[in-house]
Amino acid sequence: MLGQLFNKETQAIFFNYKEKPVQRMLDFDFVCGRETPSVAALVTPGSSGGFQKLFFGKNEIAIPVYGSIAEATRKHPKADVFINYASFRSAYESSLQALNSATLRVIAIIAEGVPEKDTKHLIAVARANNKVIIGPATVGGVQAGAFKIGDTAGTLDNIVACKLHRPGSVGFVSKSGGMSNEMYNVLARATDGLYEGIAIGGDAFPGSTLSDHCLRYEHIPAIKMIVVLGELGGADEYGLVEAIKAGAVTKPVVAWVSGTCAKLFKSEVQFGHAGARSGGDLESAQAKNAALRAAGATVPESFEGLEGAVKSVYDRLVAAGTLVPAADVPAPAVPQDLAAAVAAGKVRVPTHIVSTICDDRGEEPTYYGVSMSELIEGDYGIGDVISLLWFKRKLPKYATKFIEMCVMMCADHGPCVSGAHNAIVTSRAGKDIVSSLVSGLLTIGPRFGGAIDDAARYFKAACDAGQSPSEFVEGLKKKGIRVAGIGHRIKSKDNRDKRVELLQQYARKFFPSTRYLDYAVEVETYTLQKAPNLVLNVDGCIGALFLDLLASSGCFSDKEAKEIVEIGYLNALFVVARSIGLVGHALDQKRLQQPLYRHPWEDVLYTS
Repeated sequence: MLGQLFNKETQAIFFNYKEKPVQRMLDFDFVCGRETPSVAALVTPGSSGGFQKLFFGKNEIAIPVYGSIAEATRKHPKADVFINYASFRSAYESSLQALNSATLRVIAIIAEGVPEKDTKHLIAVARANNKVIIGPATVGGVQAGAFKIGDTAGTLDNIVACKLHRPGSVGFVSKSGGMSNEMYNVLARATDGLYEGIAIGGDAFPGSTLSDHCLRYEHIPAIKMIVVLGELGGADEYGLVEAIKAGAVTKPVVAWVSGTCAKLFKSEVQFGHAGARSGGDLESAQAKNAALRAAGATVPESFEGLEGAVKSVYDRLVAAGTLVPAADVPAPAVPQDLAAAVAAGKVRVPTHIVSTICDDRGEEPTYYGVSMSELIEGDYGIGDVISLLWFKRKLPKYATKFIEMCVMMCADHGPCVSGAHNAIVTSRAGKDIVSSLVSGLLTIGPRFGGAIDDAARYFKAACDAGQSPSEFVEGLKKKGIRVAGIGHRIKSKDNRDKRVELLQQYARKFFPSTRYLDYAVEVETYTLQKAPNLVLNVDGCIGALFLDLLASSGCFSDKEAKEIVEIGYLNALFVVARSIGLVGHALDQKRLQQPLYRHPWEDVLYTS
């Protein structure tokens, strides 16, 4: 374990992707002036691959994602650090795989609560393979100006304030990740800053110990002094005591063991970490501090005196010429994320989508200002929902009832019409419901279900212009245009479409005016003189009645009514309605387990 763990070329494989810690690593890379990102690959178990987009300075980069550790290490053999963000339930298995990988040298286990027996086994494997574990229950570590693990040192502002973007002269090791962040601030004030800092983790059995890292620091020439922050419980600090006594650690050590207040309690006290509990006298903070002081470490009388003790030792080293303070280097500014800049009011960004009908930002969605609670608890139906989302207003009850009647009457027209036929054939081909629905919807047009808009446009133009039915029909005929809304393949003068009759009865009973319907009926009277099947069909009836609704309800201006007809609202109503039937036919075929459809030869005229 002797020597340096990280450098400016170190790259890591990040297990169980978390966006914020990865982005923080990349931002640290940028302020340190690294040429390559410190994260080489991401591992998401079971993933089929791909990449995650992140920022490296002002540039967006794609970091590859792999489904296994083996694949990631094979593709990125130079990445020798494994950062494990798995939960405590799966941290053991993934860490064990990493330890058994030939290319991974340092394993950081972030999870807290890894079972002790699992941790002991991981430690044994690491020692047998000459590898280093940081953690479990760690925030990680950092080498200033070179590499950091995950969320170590917190925000970018804190990193720059602590001078971590360039190397200092102090080696630091602690059990606590939170206190590490605080100590980086202390070191920045009292010294020229950190060279390397490690939080070994607060569990009872850390993968590497305080003394392990102090022994490493002894062999790193750039580190001139060592600062240690221990805590009560366990005997880890005594390993450092023995190393100092044996001369294995000769660099100045400033240490403090927290938890001196435990003596104030009459019974054993469990502090924040699993390993921080007051046990026997030897495990007390007082005993450890005394042992470190006796071994030759500088130990203050309280935590409040730690900064002064650090500064005193640092100043002595500078005065002796042993330590040449590192020059302060300005950190480059990392471009601010757009979301953060917008939240701070620093930039104005135009929106890409405008919505005026629905708002889902509150506690519950609203349809044009009407909350979901009101819709469900009030006297609302699907016609009201359509009126809010399509027309952006509440329509009279007779109007929303009419919309619902249109949906009900147009929901289906049997399996033989083109839309249903397509949906059936597609469903029988084994396609999913969405594909079957879309196959049927694509047949809607001027010849099938798409005539409502045209019927409304033609009837409105002719009626408003005062054209007689004969002038209207014959005028379209001269242009080679069929009369939209007139004609039916099955229904005739003596076999009327019941749907048309029901709609007419309803409108004459409830609509304030049926001017356009009356005109459409006059047109029908004229066309029936030509052929018995040239009846007003359901498309023409709906088109004419929608004109009457728009004109006589008092809810729409002439301009709005014209826009509704031109945009295609009325055909959209048929699309919504017929979708119900198309889905029904597709489901029916699947329920019946019908085989692939093949059209019979005898129903095809083969010609040359």
